Amino acid sequence: MYRISQIKLSLKDDKEGLPEKILKIIGQADLKITSWNIVKESIDARKKDEIHLVYTVDFCVNKKIKGNVKKYNIEQVEIKEYEIPKLRAERISDDGNLGIELNPVIVGFGPAGIFAALILAEAGLKPIVLERGQSVDVRKAQVDRFWKEGILDENSNVQFGEGGAGTFSDGKLTTGIKDLRIKKVLREMVEAGGPEEILYKSKPHIGTDVLREVVKNLREKIIALGGQVRFGNLVKDVILEEGNLKGLKVESEKGEEILACDRAVFALGHSSRDTFRMFYSRKIFMEQKPFSMGVRIEHSQDLIDLAQYGAKSADLGLPPAEYKLNHRCENDRGVYTFCMCPGGEVVIASSQKGGVVTNGMSYHARNSGTANSGLLVDVRTSDFGSDKVLAGVEFQEKYEKLAFLNGGSNYKAPKSTWGQLRDGKAPNVEASLPSFVVEAFREAMPHLARKLKGFDNSDAIVTAVEARSSSPVRILRDKETLEGFLDKGLGETLKISGFYPAGEGAGYAGGIMSAACDGIKIAEAIIKEI
Repeated sequence: MYRISQIKLSLKDDKEGLPEKILKIIGQADLKITSWNIVKESIDARKKDEIHLVYTVDFCVNKKIKGNVKKYNIEQVEIKEYEIPKLRAERISDDGNLGIELNPVIVGFGPAGIFAALILAEAGLKPIVLERGQSVDVRKAQVDRFWKEGILDENSNVQFGEGGAGTFSDGKLTTGIKDLRIKKVLREMVEAGGPEEILYKSKPHIGTDVLREVVKNLREKIIALGGQVRFGNLVKDVILEEGNLKGLKVESEKGEEILACDRAVFALGHSSRDTFRMFYSRKIFMEQKPFSMGVRIEHSQDLIDLAQYGAKSADLGLPPAEYKLNHRCENDRGVYTFCMCPGGEVVIASSQKGGVVTNGMSYHARNSGTANSGLLVDVRTSDFGSDKVLAGVEFQEKYEKLAFLNGGSNYKAPKSTWGQLRDGKAPNVEASLPSFVVEAFREAMPHLARKLKGFDNSDAIVTAVEARSSSPVRILRDKETLEGFLDKGLGETLKISGFYPAGEGAGYAGGIMSAACDGIKIAEAIIKEI
């Protein structure tokens, strides 16, 4: 198989003509393409009057290409596929049982939990998933009620429930990591109802509406393979004996129960503050982790389209334009945009009573007419004002409570125009942010606007506070086995057999794809250990 890159088509060209274009580039008359597929599609809008779609294509031919293929941006490739890890044969008895007493447990059913459970189930194990929130349909009704009436369920909301926090987001599937597991995740999503284009778009997204269906179908696949998914099950405590996980104390509608288990994946998500506190009380070894804080900023989508494409996206037949901006301030603070949602909306994403936090969300069509993004500033551990492990959690809570009060104490977020915040005329927004964040915004905005015309528009809307870009803690784990540790004090730790921190909440991921891949890694570690 060959791979060719940098194949350009005009916006009027049909991508079905790619094979013909490839043959024309090679110029070998007797060559025929027997099969082909798009690996990557991106938009090159550097020249506004000459926008192209740029492709990378894998293809097979009827005979070897003559000469030096590199001059055509072609290379020979061997496609590697992800293989489900297999249990050792000696662990399986004659009657087909696995010869182990306890099923692995997954705590949390966001991307890390879903894919940890899926891989374990595909390997022949029967995982039990415990999710504090509700199934995605019940959860959506609860979230809609919260947005309409301000009635918050602290266990099932924008942060907690089937699919995790990413379910009520843009559903971005981009990631900075390079990992064979990514292809596995994307293909499972397509099989579960996601659009096939996510396999090759350079900036794939799925949208909150489609993602909800995908998540349900992945759940059904796990159950069909022998797994269980239990909603409304909150893990209140862990039972440890001499460095071994022995069970979990679980709270549900039926009351409290002790679930015996010797292997559990803790795919908590970045907002599981009560669980972080429980871990701290049990001396689970954690450390402070920096994160970022800021606002959501909104512009008209037409403004972003004109800045990026030179015309409205609909007139060009292109998707709504995106952006990614950053600036380093004189004091070395980083200011950057985060989780940009073309054609999206700003939502309230609270999970604690008396706190307001914002996020961006969009549907697959991205047709709201408004673009929004997190506009964030680095928050360092030195900003926490304490050496306590959970000081970052308390820092987030402080500003979320301020945002709640400054928004009217009714789960409405404080907002203003950028011009008002820039000029010191947005007291409710400014009082909901650390002073160093506001100062960094004022310094960075002119520089960001040089990169994206109109970004500093005075009428742009800013909404406080965006405080959950990532987890404020990291739960340390062994590099080989991926198991966590007990903190015995005086710099001494003890590895906890069967205790697996995973995903974004544990500090090992930053988004849907990296969290899903981390969940797969954990499943692989469990299978290897078994």
